Parts: sequence; C-alpha cells; structure tokens
Amino acid sequence: FVLQNKCFFEASLGLNFAAAYDLRENLGLSGHRFAWSAAIFNFGFLFWSLPTNLIIQRVPIGRYTGIHILLWSLLICLHAVARNYAGMLALRFFLGMAEAGIAPSCMNIISMWFTRSETPLRMCISLAFNGLAYMLASLVSYGLGHATEAAVSPWQLIFLTYGSLNFVWGVVFLLLVPDQPANARFLSHEEKLVAVWRISKNLVGIKNPHFNRKQAVEAFCDLKVWLTTILGLAPGMILGGVTNFMTSLIKGFGFSSIQSTLLQLPLGAIGFVCITLCGLTATYIPNTRCLMLITASLPPFAGLLGIRFIGLDHRWALLGCSWLQLLTLAINVLTWTVMTANFGGHTKRSVANGMWFLFFGAGNIAGSNIFFDNEAPRYFSAITALLICYAGIITAAAGLWACMYLGNKRRTSTQAESDDTHMAIWEGMLDRTDRQSRGFRYCY
Repeated sequence: FVLQNKCFFEASLGLNFAAAYDLRENLGLSGHRFAWSAAIFNFGFLFWSLPTNLIIQRVPIGRYTGIHILLWSLLICLHAVARNYAGMLALRFFLGMAEAGIAPSCMNIISMWFTRSETPLRMCISLAFNGLAYMLASLVSYGLGHATEAAVSPWQLIFLTYGSLNFVWGVVFLLLVPDQPANARFLSHEEKLVAVWRISKNLVGIKNPHFNRKQAVEAFCDLKVWLTTILGLAPGMILGGVTNFMTSLIKGFGFSSIQSTLLQLPLGAIGFVCITLCGLTATYIPNTRCLMLITASLPPFAGLLGIRFIGLDHRWALLGCSWLQLLTLAINVLTWTVMTANFGGHTKRSVANGMWFLFFGAGNIAGSNIFFDNEAPRYFSAITALLICYAGIITAAAGLWACMYLGNKRRTSTQAESDDTHMAIWEGMLDRTDRQSRGFRYCY
C-alpha cells in the first residue's frame, strides 16, 4: 500500500507539473479551460464515489482494486495523445471515475488486516509516501522538462512516464494482494485463523456482501457521519486547488517554470515527515485522532495567512508558506482512521465511506475553480475560501470528538465495559453497527 499510494499520487500530480511545460499552450487550456480540465476529473470522481463503495461490499476487493489501477494507469498514458480541450476533458472525467475506486478499496483492505490501534500508523505511513511521490514527481518532471529534443513534448513524457510506472505496479498488485485474510495464499490455515481473530477485536466484523437497508438509513441519520463528510469536503477544496495550481502559485512568486517544478521538493518532504508523526501520535497516545486533526490544520492555516499578507518581495517566505499545504493529506488519512475504527456494520461503513468520497470530490471541483487568473499571484478569493475550509475542519473535528467522547461516557455509565467485550466482538462478527452493539467503544 505504501508503493501503491506513492505511484498513485505521483501520477495524480501529472496535470500540475505538465502545466509548467506548454500543456496549456499546446491544448488551448488558457484561463478557465485549465481550471475545468482539473475540475472535470472530480465530476468523474463524484459520479463513481458512492457506487464504487457499494460495489466494494459485493466483489473480490483485491481484484477490483487491481483492475481499477490498470485502467487508471492506461488513462494517464492516454493524456499524452490528447490534442484539444475536449479530448482532455473526456480523459480527465474517466480518470476521475477510475481513481474513485482506489482509495476506498485500500481503506477497506487495510481495515481487514490491522486492528483499530494499528490502523492509524499504517494508514499514515501509506499516505505519507504521497510526500515522497511529490518529491520524485518534482525531480522526474524537472528532468523531463529538459528533454527539449525528444519526439514528443515534455508534458507528454510526464504523462507517459507516470502512466507506465503505474501500469507495471497495477499488474503486481493484481497478482499479489488477496481479497481477504481467509484466502491469502501466503498464509497457512492457522495464520488465517489468527488474522481473522485479530480483526474480530475491532468490533466491526470483516465483510458482508449483502446490502442492509437499515444500516444505510442509520448512516444517513448519524451526526458523526455528517461531520466526517465536512472533513471530506473542506480538505477536498484545499487539495483541489493546491495539487493543480501549486506550480502556478510558485511561478507567481517570481520563479521560472523549471524552478517552480524543482522548488516543490520540500513540499513532499514536509508532508512525509509530518504525516508520519501524526500517525505515530495517534497510534501510541490513545484517543488523539481528533486532536491530531485539529493540530494538522494549524500549520497550513498559518501558511495561507502568510501567502495572503506577506509582501511579494519576500518570495522565499511566500514559498515556505506554500510548502505547508500538503499537510492537508494528514487530515484525510486521520479522518479515514476515524471512519474505519468507529463505523460498525459493513453497509453503514460503505455508505459512510461513499459519502466522504462524494463530498471530497465535490470539494475538489470547487477548489479547482476558485483560483482566478486575474487575481494572480495572490489569488485572494481562493486563499480566503481555503482559510474558511480550515476553520470548518477544526470545528468538525471538535464536534466529532464531543460526539464520540460523550457516547463512550454514556455507555460506560450504564454498563461495565469489560463485561461486554466478548459480546461486542460477537456482535461485530454478526455485522451489527456501532449503535446496535452496546459494548462498542469509539476511538476518538
């Protein structure tokens, strides 16, 4: 999963880095056209977010994910043959659909192999490698940007390189990753039993292929689910702007196209270190997930304030502020750890995950369309909107903490936690939701 997230995010940055090398000029993507080329991806993501989470519940998840990776990598390669705005729009829409199935699949697979206490670190390490991907993508794009005598343009080489690497990894993923612990070829019969027994302590079961309407209704009526959707919408807006317009933002500070590509290296390094630290904290200090959500929002919030108010003659200070924005990835992965640990019932969890990705896609669409060319290099409207997003993240995380803390306190006051542990495990294996299982305790 570490390698998958690295390859996946590296290719996702293709449009951002290709924009530094005549992509806009060659395909006529000036002004709002480039913004819509970024945004249409999220319409595809939005369209397929909920269906893919319901499909994941019913199909062999390892094979489903591998097929999505292969399709996704082929679509990345096809970006190199786009000849106009319409062609790029079509490719970006289908790429969004293909991408919508990858992240929720990985979330589900990780939750089927690791306990609730182990999940934060594993997910954070996995997503932290997006920071490494950002660094490698910067270096690769910098190198390809010098290939001025190649048969194709540098921006085409970027898409072909990223897509080819991901296709190879998709084949490896499809061959090696099992659908669940019970059919893992690399485990003995005894090891499979131990793997299932370990996950039973999560109190949320393993997998149930049947759709449960009552659980779906419960998901839509659960305040905690709606708070997590805010934690999808707001980071989606931030990443929708940052990942597609970071090159344009840095160029606006007074750096050249080549420099703006290379100067995104520290962005990945900061993301890698900070996301890993968030995972370590959430793993080894109990009930700090919501606290880490709030903490991870503060540095990029301060960075946006710096971009808004620091003078343009201090371009290195402005650059440093922009480097803090990849910490939003920590917010995403910490939200995922909250969701996988606290929503019992496979249908409820699938619906909750689908809603998160649905709102995340909507946020990406909005974020891709709030950077207006006539406001460069400050992008006042975009910076103001992103500051509001961070305020929403902090508020939603605090509300989520309150809901789960009070829920645990209420349950503990009416029954002994130790007496109900075995019952909660059994209820989890029977596919009961967190509300239905009275022995369930939230990890906040």
